[in-house]
Amino acid sequence: MIKRHFNILKINKVGGLLKNKYFVILIKFIFITLGAVLAAIGLEIFLIPNNLIDGGVVGISIMMSHITGIQLGIFTFILNIPFFILGYKHIGKTFTIATLYAVICLSFSVGFLHPIPGITKDILLAAVFGGVIMGTGVGLIIRNGGSLDGTEIAAIILDKRISFSIGEIVMFFNLFILGVSGLIFGFDRAMYSLIAYFIAFKVIDVIVEGLDESKAVTIISERHSDITEAIVDRLGRGVTLLDGKGGYKGIETNVIYVVVSRLEIAKVKSIVQGFDENALITIGSVEVAGKRYKKKAIH
Repeated sequence: MIKRHFNILKINKVGGLLKNKYFVILIKFIFITLGAVLAAIGLEIFLIPNNLIDGGVVGISIMMSHITGIQLGIFTFILNIPFFILGYKHIGKTFTIATLYAVICLSFSVGFLHPIPGITKDILLAAVFGGVIMGTGVGLIIRNGGSLDGTEIAAIILDKRISFSIGEIVMFFNLFILGVSGLIFGFDRAMYSLIAYFIAFKVIDVIVEGLDESKAVTIISERHSDITEAIVDRLGRGVTLLDGKGGYKGIETNVIYVVVSRLEIAKVKSIVQGFDENALITIGSVEVAGKRYKKKAIH
């Protein structure tokens, strides 16, 4: 009788955890949807009507849409397809699904908003408000485990093989794209686009709570062995195990310390909570120097 009662309680607890897990996923996708819609508003209501562009794949899509007359959403989705494949192979399924969903939402949103005229012809106002709204949208997407641009996926993959940081790689891509836009829309528009991009970049940092690309994650859990193995296998990051001892109970354990990019924070949380929902996770911004931070190549 006692055993049966225990099993019922165990089943109820598992069912509650599953419901909570699905609720968290639902909330994440709601915020990703909101982020994609805000990004579309920043593009179609402020930037594009004034011949201003964003960086990355979206910026390339805006230029190609301008040249060909084909809808922006079509280019945004098609040009990101190779990055979806790379992201699935090198970063993970969860991140790729969230990114795919965000790009689909953006593609539909820009198509829906395209007939609506811009609300200002003042280029500086368009750059400022377009950058703020665009940055807010992208920040919400990143904070909830996705991305809106394939260049960040490419930067994460290249980060394993070259000495430049993720931020430096993304900046190089975007400066090149903004430079090319000057040949199409005029260099004055390219400079205003740079203002919009800089504002969006800063707003993204505020939304995701951190100016640095690198984050130091400390994890305290009884399942430290499983969590360590999962982080190494799924993210390719080196993990350091520190000796720890509880101040209250005096129990000795291992403390996990790992440095990851900001786009990998959601994945780390998912891995840890998959093994131990009661684990303590602390995250802080760090400046990293040294080659030991680089990922191992994952095949």
